[in-house]
Amino acid sequence: MTVTGRTTEDRYPTRLPHATDLVARADPTVWPGRRPGPFTVTDLAGFDRNGYLVVKNMLGDSEMTSLQAEAARLADDSTDDPRVIREKRSGAVRSVFQVHRTSTLIAALVRNPAVLDRARQILGSEVYVHQSRINFMPGFTGQGFYWHSDFETWHAEDGLPAPRAVSMSLALSTNFPYNGGLMVIPGSHRTFVPCIGETPADHYQASLREQEIGVPARHDIERLARTHGIDQFTGPAGSALWFDSNILHGSGSNITPFPRSNVFVVFNSVENTPVEPFAALARRPDYVAERDFTPLDDRRR
Repeated sequence: MTVTGRTTEDRYPTRLPHATDLVARADPTVWPGRRPGPFTVTDLAGFDRNGYLVVKNMLGDSEMTSLQAEAARLADDSTDDPRVIREKRSGAVRSVFQVHRTSTLIAALVRNPAVLDRARQILGSEVYVHQSRINFMPGFTGQGFYWHSDFETWHAEDGLPAPRAVSMSLALSTNFPYNGGLMVIPGSHRTFVPCIGETPADHYQASLREQEIGVPARHDIERLARTHGIDQFTGPAGSALWFDSNILHGSGSNITPFPRSNVFVVFNSVENTPVEPFAALARRPDYVAERDFTPLDDRRR
């Protein structure tokens, strides 16, 4: 595969016809070229070691109140817009995609120095938004997300060459240990887990409701979980989980009365822009995988 005159090697093969060995990560977690920002040296060392970091009270109360109201507005969308993903069983809104383009508040959020400068610090470069969405997990009926590596999907289906991307999940409501809070396997970001099975054509809408393609084998999940353990993101609204694109993570269903919602933003390095998919017949649409790689400018607020 050639892109602008250079060869892009697939160093993370996946969606294979048979099981294969795990792949040791060949890329940094915290990238060279680090810029000044809110993360301390200790913070970045912890992120490098564990593959994630929790920032408590990253935004103020007034900002959170505005974002909560905006999320409620977006969740009330009853149109057939493909960016609105509904629960497979209940039909409740599960996710709303591309919110950094449809919401002025979230467009400002991704350019907020408290957010943008942290992404730049981790990725060592200018960044753009590869994907954004609000995830909703209603009380009683919210369905979980099975264990997976986001980079596996973005590599296979979007063409990201390397795991030089970082995600931020900003809590819009309290994430309790019992209402479907996100779980991570710390340290798993250093291992790429190839998945078995070809990518079906035009399956992406179904996979956004319930992931069945690009799912690690149970014995690989068990091996990494027994080696590293499992941590869970909990905290009040305004807390943020920053996590590496290759860390294994997932969440259980929410059978409690307490709904959960989060703003989810993926920052990708402008030096890691997608090429053609490595293990899919065609690219996913722009609302799932952005193709405008213009660097975010914190002056455009």
